[in-house]
Amino acid sequence: MQLFRLLSLVFVCQLSLFSCTESTPEESEVAVSEATMKSEPHRPNFHFTPPGKWMNDPNGMVYYEGEYHLFYQHYPDSTVWGPMHWGHAVSKDMVNWEHLPIALYPDSLGYIFSGSAVIDWNNSSGFGKEGRPPMVAMFTYHNMEGEQAGREDYQYQGIAYSNDKGRTWTKYSGNPVIPNPGIKDFRDTKVIWDATREQWLMVLAAWDKVIFYASTDIKNWTKLSDFGQHYGAHGGVWECPDFFPMTVKGTDTQKWVLLLSLNPGGPNGGSATQYFVGDFDGKTFTLDPAFAEDVAVPEGEQGNPSQGIWLDYGRDNYAGVTWSDAPDNRRLFMGWMSNWNYAQVVPTASWRSAMTLPRELSLVGTESGYRLLTPPVKELESLRSTRVEIPAAGSIPFYETGTELVLEFALSAENGTAVIELRNTLGEVYQIGFNLESNQFFSDRTHAGKSDFSELFASNIHYAPRASSNPKLKMHLYFDVASAELFADGGSTNITDIFFPNADFSEAKLILEGGVKLVKGEAFSLFGG
Repeated sequence: MQLFRLLSLVFVCQLSLFSCTESTPEESEVAVSEATMKSEPHRPNFHFTPPGKWMNDPNGMVYYEGEYHLFYQHYPDSTVWGPMHWGHAVSKDMVNWEHLPIALYPDSLGYIFSGSAVIDWNNSSGFGKEGRPPMVAMFTYHNMEGEQAGREDYQYQGIAYSNDKGRTWTKYSGNPVIPNPGIKDFRDTKVIWDATREQWLMVLAAWDKVIFYASTDIKNWTKLSDFGQHYGAHGGVWECPDFFPMTVKGTDTQKWVLLLSLNPGGPNGGSATQYFVGDFDGKTFTLDPAFAEDVAVPEGEQGNPSQGIWLDYGRDNYAGVTWSDAPDNRRLFMGWMSNWNYAQVVPTASWRSAMTLPRELSLVGTESGYRLLTPPVKELESLRSTRVEIPAAGSIPFYETGTELVLEFALSAENGTAVIELRNTLGEVYQIGFNLESNQFFSDRTHAGKSDFSELFASNIHYAPRASSNPKLKMHLYFDVASAELFADGGSTNITDIFFPNADFSEAKLILEGGVKLVKGEAFSLFGG
């Protein structure tokens, strides 16, 4: 059931964003009619969605003066991909979002592709005013005429700055700041401040590798090195890198983490995000030896999913990056909840795509080497309403406004399964669970509703290996109107999948077999369900 509220024609409000923003349609550029909102099937209740039209990659994620900024790839004139703009929203908690006007528009240099934003605290760029640091965005220009002409130098990097907390932007007159060196796919800049060496550090994707650059003023950049041609999965184009230091949990050891999205070539098909862990000396990124052994591409091979270590094994978590300057040194992540295999044809009417739930990354040492944990952020607990204890298998609470399940199981040496099954009044079924014999999680949307829009959407069951060897299995799940997100064993294995039932799922069942026993279970209704 979709719930919407419209306070007046000058308010924009939808349940999926948990906020009403007072503005005129001209000011907001996102006004949506009451009739349109009420007629939109599959609109999420607690995931970020655009008010209308097309959305893909999250961009420019930065925290400043109490606000989490989310910019995103946006085409305001259609529900399919087109000339890219940067849409914009802000939040105080990553849960309740306020829409703002479009931040960056295409210009004579091209479309505005993916990039990042930072706060230039020392005003090294000279863009600041009145003693306040500027917000600086770095992004890829995409020259469509150059691409259509068959050139290879149609992508290059530009910058823009804001002196009013991201509300208005000025593009730098010296753009592009990094010309194209003759690489067809040369894009998706991520900038961070390298405090150890007091320099701006930037990484961008270049087809089958990433390239690192450094700068002292964000305007003039020097190439440092490249990485990646001989490591990881290479079934498609590398995109949307992110690069940052992390302290290994429970130690004083610092490592550097590189996130890297790949399309296609994911572990279950299409788009996905892999990661790498190693060391950075100010110029070169070198993989940790154990990690390098796991992801090395054998000589003569192109790289396949088995050579990637994946952030999420579902089909619908792509192009995710982290917030700059997040408080308390937290490393906070959000991805695009779709897949390029079918993103432009999914059965939504006036809008397309949502973002994943925000997640907090931590780096841990395991028997297999360094690995990321990516559980949901604690702020999501504010959505909880009713709490019900689950004493045993069988029917379990399910809330149409959103359901959160926290389950713990004891595993024996026997075979067995734990399955959470959703059903609707039409008999459509979605299942997600764990198979003890194969030691794998699975997500099955093959009978979960609409799928005729793409032969790739429901063509297979999605599998994910269990990373933990603990005899206690933990499964933390969120179900929205059209999505499921599994965080298993503290976020060591994740699955994010979307689905499109012909009637909203209305009941749930926990099915246990063999050597999987329920130890503890809780169900929470979300957003007042």
